Amino acid sequence: MASFPMHALALTGHCENRSAAVRSVAAHVSRKPGVLAVTYILAGDLDRLQLPAPRPPRIVNRLWQHTCFELFITRTGLPGYHEFNFSPSAEWAAYEFAGYRGGAAFAHEELDPRIAVRRAAGELELDAVIRLDCLSPMHPGARLSLAVSAVVEDRDGVLSYWALRHPPGRPDFHHPDAFALQLDEARH
Repeated sequence: MASFPMHALALTGHCENRSAAVRSVAAHVSRKPGVLAVTYILAGDLDRLQLPAPRPPRIVNRLWQHTCFELFITRTGLPGYHEFNFSPSAEWAAYEFAGYRGGAAFAHEELDPRIAVRRAAGELELDAVIRLDCLSPMHPGARLSLAVSAVVEDRDGVLSYWALRHPPGRPDFHHPDAFALQLDEARH
C-alpha cells in the first residue's frame, strides 16, 4: 500500500484582523485513496470566542459569517474550484465555482463530509473527510491545489481571518494566491 503524507500547516492571522483570544490555528491535511481528510486545531482562550453549540450535521449557508473552518479545492491549473465551510457546530456547506467567486451552492447526496468536533482546555479540534469523487470523477487522482483557512469570531463579534497564505489587501480566501498547498496526483 502506498504511503500518503500528512501536511502539518500553521495558518497565519491577517494583519488587519488579529484576535487576542487566539494563540494559533493549525491544520493537518492528508490525502488517501478517494478522500481528503483535514483536521483544524484552534488554540486560545475559547471562553473569549463565539463558538456555536453542537447541532446535528446538516447543510447551512453563510457559516463564514461566524467561526468556521474553510477548505478550497481545485484541480491544479483549472479556474474552477470547490469551497467547504465546516462549523464547530458540525453544520457544513459546500459551493462550486466556475471561476473566481463565480459560483453557487453545491449539493451532492453523498457528499456529507463526516465532521467530528472535540473541545478540551484551550483547544478546539475539527475533523472533516471529503469524498473527492463527489466533486468530479477526475478529482480522486488529480493534482490538487488547496486554500486552507478559518474565520474566528470573538465574543464581541469581531472576526479574524486565518490562512495558509494571504494575498495582498483585504482577506480573500478565494484569491488564486491563497491556494498554497499542492497535493501530487494520487497513485494507488
